[in-house]
Amino acid sequence: MKLLLLILISLNVFASNILTSYRINGVADIEKQMDLELSKEEYWSSYLAGKDTTFGYIESYLNILACDKSKSTLDLYSTDQNQSFKFKKAYSAFTGKLKGDKTKEGDLKTPVGIYQIVQKLSKETNLDPFYGPFAFVTSYPNLYDSYRGRNGSGIWIHGLPSEDRDSFTRGCIAINNSSIECLDRNIDISKTLIIINDSSVKTNVSKETLSSILAQLYAWRYAWLYDDIENYLSFYSTQFVRHDGMDIEKFKSYKTRVFKKAEKKTILFNDINVIPYPGNTNIYQITFKEFYKSDSFEFIGNKTLIIEFDKNKKIKILTEL
Repeated sequence: MKLLLLILISLNVFASNILTSYRINGVADIEKQMDLELSKEEYWSSYLAGKDTTFGYIESYLNILACDKSKSTLDLYSTDQNQSFKFKKAYSAFTGKLKGDKTKEGDLKTPVGIYQIVQKLSKETNLDPFYGPFAFVTSYPNLYDSYRGRNGSGIWIHGLPSEDRDSFTRGCIAINNSSIECLDRNIDISKTLIIINDSSVKTNVSKETLSSILAQLYAWRYAWLYDDIENYLSFYSTQFVRHDGMDIEKFKSYKTRVFKKAEKKTILFNDINVIPYPGNTNIYQITFKEFYKSDSFEFIGNKTLIIEFDKNKKIKILTEL
């Protein structure tokens, strides 16, 4: 009861301060205060209190396919009416002939990582019968794979040939044909994420960690919005390399030139996903839809950040796209 009273008092004080600011300084000042509030852990802790964080903070996916290579399983989790991920089905799966994370073309390993399904193949698209009735093409190599120098392609989830089956693949995930047909009935590929690990996929992700990461994501946005170049660049790792190969020093020079324009900007983030990267204890993938508009530039599209959550509980951006 006492806690509830303190929260209500805080809300009333905040609302009063907002009204006063609006009365004196107008809308622009209120926008800045609201942007600042979004960078505070208190807001995100409160917001996440009733959210399901089984696999992280997820806004834009309805299904998770979790592959545990050590157990040769592919598990389907889907959201229920409360937007919570619930276990739905387990499929027996074949994975790469060799153990470990994929690093190069032809190494016969299934990658460890977070992937989207970018295409569905079937007999209507001339799929080779070797791959069964369906194949789901993954987004390997992803941004983090490229950052680490991984290469290769053609990592699919697919069915099996009617004859001459091996108990392994060349790097794909293969399930029985009845299973791939079942999977096809139960997922929307645009709303499905694949998480592959050498062991079990991490679940029940810490709300405290997620609150901190989300608050810092919006602190990065706040520095970007209000041309605080020093604070903005503090979110980048010394090991940062952009998707196009631009290193941290060139990136700093480029952003300093952009910030000097001091243009008024609109920056909105939607469909945010923060997911711990499998095989790593302190790496997270953040994706969102970004709307950016200034006097000289406009962008609407998908954004990906790979961040390290360091020992001081600070995020450091390793790469971005």
